[in-house]
Amino acid sequence: MIKKLTLSALVALGLGTTGALAAGSEGHVEDFDFSFEGPFGAYDVNQLQRGLKIYTEICSACHGLKFVPIRTLSDDGGPSMPEDQVREYAKRFEVFDEELDDFREATPVDHFPESSLPNAPDLSLMAKKRAGFHGPYGLGINQFINGIGGPEYIASLLTGYTGEEKEQAGSVFYENTAFPGGWIAMAPPLYGEDVEFEDGHENDLHHEAADVAAFLMWTAEPKMMARKQAGFAGVVFLTLLAVLLYLTNKRLWSAVKYKRED
Repeated sequence: MIKKLTLSALVALGLGTTGALAAGSEGHVEDFDFSFEGPFGAYDVNQLQRGLKIYTEICSACHGLKFVPIRTLSDDGGPSMPEDQVREYAKRFEVFDEELDDFREATPVDHFPESSLPNAPDLSLMAKKRAGFHGPYGLGINQFINGIGGPEYIASLLTGYTGEEKEQAGSVFYENTAFPGGWIAMAPPLYGEDVEFEDGHENDLHHEAADVAAFLMWTAEPKMMARKQAGFAGVVFLTLLAVLLYLTNKRLWSAVKYKRED
């Protein structure tokens, strides 16, 4: 089971404060190159599995994923974990069972637990709630070119700590180049080499941040690949329909058109 840090310890670390992932309109957001971007992009299964490991070992101590069923970890287009591994993974968590009026081991049909702190935001939809790119005068031009930028904002926030600290009103704040205003109450959750990956992938800060951001994009958009496929099929169908309608219209009215010209 995942060990939960005490409230006093989290507050001392600065992890239990509100606004830990506020919108990044005023900060500097790096444009990460994610595999799922673009009309034909797709999730990298290995990256999602690495992001899941980072979330499990680091982020879940504070933040929950209450809208994500554990069983979806085995879905195609996601982390694609074998079902037996998903069952074992679920046992890491405890959920409250109203029938038993007590806590029990989670099963794949349960959702991920909620945040362990009331002021730690849930991360299920965070990649869609946050906008990393903004157009001039609110026109959204940058979003049209680069996308909304939610995962980029998360990754930029995780890598944006400068190491500078200050104390204000009895609380410690940390300088962060991606956070609006430049100072955030959440201590750096990642430092690089925080976890070891089974596939031997690089675990420096930049890669860890990108991996967990990609995983959080999947939790927010688990059906992105199916949506893209449906959209592509719809565009092809509408294109063929437009061609057929044009040819039909030309055939039906060509005689009338040429007759009037005569």
